[in-house]
Amino acid sequence: MENELVELVMEDTRDRMAKVIEHARSEFATVRTGRASSAIIENLMVEYYGTDTALKQLANFSVPEPRLLVVSPFDKGAMASIEKAISNADLGLNPSNDGVVIRLTFPSLTEERRKSFVKIVHAKAEDGRVALRGCRRHARQELEALEKDKSISSDDLEYYEKILDKMTQEEVAVVDALLAHKEQELLEV
Repeated sequence: MENELVELVMEDTRDRMAKVIEHARSEFATVRTGRASSAIIENLMVEYYGTDTALKQLANFSVPEPRLLVVSPFDKGAMASIEKAISNADLGLNPSNDGVVIRLTFPSLTEERRKSFVKIVHAKAEDGRVALRGCRRHARQELEALEKDKSISSDDLEYYEKILDKMTQEEVAVVDALLAHKEQELLEV
């Protein structure tokens, strides 16, 4: 019985941490580098017939050249709304509409812009680390409650807290590796 409860707590924590890592990965993808990527705009909300809809539900994306992203709307009537959403997103991109597709040309990043993006990425990484520590804190509280109920001993609590710490350190290392990769990508000319 006691091990089942502890295993549930640990499994729940693993799941939460995996979601944090996935969220951090998707957050990093939204920061633009010098290369074209649909991840930067696919979650933009576009007003489509009075409803806010994610751009990825309204269009296909293609990258014919490293610095060009082509957005092909399923409904040509949404073209103006998509163009407006991209312009208002403050991504430093100017959409050009030819009536069939929207082309986004990614300009080369200036050194100053690269450094500001690196700061943004560092902040997103720190948010990920904080979320991971929050998962650990939540699991610790649950384990301490099990100890208080006499479901596990204080030695067991100490043992599982060490496992939690190790798990947290491993996941923080994953966030740090993602950060290092994104930072290298941003600073690459």
